[in-house]
Formats: sequence, structure tokens, C-alpha cells
Amino acid sequence: MFINKASDGCNNLCGKRIAALRTSKKLSQRELADKMQLVGLDIDKNAIQRIECGKRFVTDIEILAFAKVFEITPNDLLL
Repeated sequence: MFINKASDGCNNLCGKRIAALRTSKKLSQRELADKMQLVGLDIDKNAIQRIECGKRFVTDIEILAFAKVFEITPNDLLL
């Protein structure tokens, strides 16, 4: 049987890390969505919320955009 969820039942590995980075930079979810759009990814506040709580899968393209916005490597989001 194939399982496509993290061990904690989340649909992604990076949501909690994204939430922590966002709050450490004192950004709202809307502000983060705006920054993501500036780097070329069309994503809204609701998608950010679903990613952070683990209800939404995150694509590799989105991981690259988050890494660019937070000025970290993609690996930093996954570890």
C-alpha cells in the first residue's frame, strides 16, 4: 500500500517550517502570498493557510518559490 502523507498525517513536510519562517519575519499569510506573486507564483492566502496546516500538497515549483522568498535553500524547507 502506498502512503502519500507524512508520518503525522499531513500532506506535506514543509508546512510547519513555512509557518515558522513566516511568523519569524512577522508576515501575514496575505503578505506571504503577495511576496510569492512577486516571484512569479500565483498563490492566495487560503492556499498558504492550507499548506501551513498540512491540508494541501506542495509542488516542487512552490517549494522553489518559498525558498526564494525566504532566501533559503529548498532543502531548508524539507529538513
